[in-house]
Amino acid sequence: MAKTILIVDDEQDIIDLLDYNLKAEGYFTLKAMDGNQAIEKAVSSKPDLIILDVMLPGKDGWEVIRELGQNKKTQNIPVIFLTAKDSEIDEILGLELGADDYLVKPISIRKLLVRVKTALRKTKINPEPDDTIQLSELVIDPQKFKVNVAGNSVVLTKKEFEILYFLAKRPGRVITRETLLDAIWGHDVIVVDRTIDVHIRKIREKFGQKFENMIETIKGVGYRLKAD
Repeated sequence: MAKTILIVDDEQDIIDLLDYNLKAEGYFTLKAMDGNQAIEKAVSSKPDLIILDVMLPGKDGWEVIRELGQNKKTQNIPVIFLTAKDSEIDEILGLELGADDYLVKPISIRKLLVRVKTALRKTKINPEPDDTIQLSELVIDPQKFKVNVAGNSVVLTKKEFEILYFLAKRPGRVITRETLLDAIWGHDVIVVDRTIDVHIRKIREKFGQKFENMIETIKGVGYRLKAD
């Protein structure tokens, strides 16, 4: 079954270009030209992927991805940011907010199509009901994308959840940054190592001071989730 992609951009030329090339690859498309319309279409249609411009009328791309991440109907939809902003800070912010990829204008259609295929085929978390993980006072329910620490609910972004779940499936093992980047973002997405560090810092902050050390930093290597 063909996948549906929501294209969000305030430039008609960009929408037409993406629409033509995505349809040529066999995808269905939906289109939106502002942030509010993007959220409305994402919630009502639940596309398989969203290509999202940052600079939009009304709500910008940052606000859109935040709202999508807080809605159970849309929080697991992959998002590729498409933007004229090319600074590392903007890239890290986009990925930190839960984007799966980040492409800078002007657009390379060939590169975009590769990234789209990667985002769509990347292994998703499709756990069985018995895949709930409990490590000491940490409980992860991947069916509901819920995390509890000492009985308190912890709200994570999609990428934060995926990183924590990956570590929790391998308690006590040291996982390199490269392994995490490859597992969460895939081979074809260029993401700086600092992105993992930012996500880990956010997870620790949400765990609170008492439990932040559940995720250990192994200097020069990566991270480990305590097994006990």
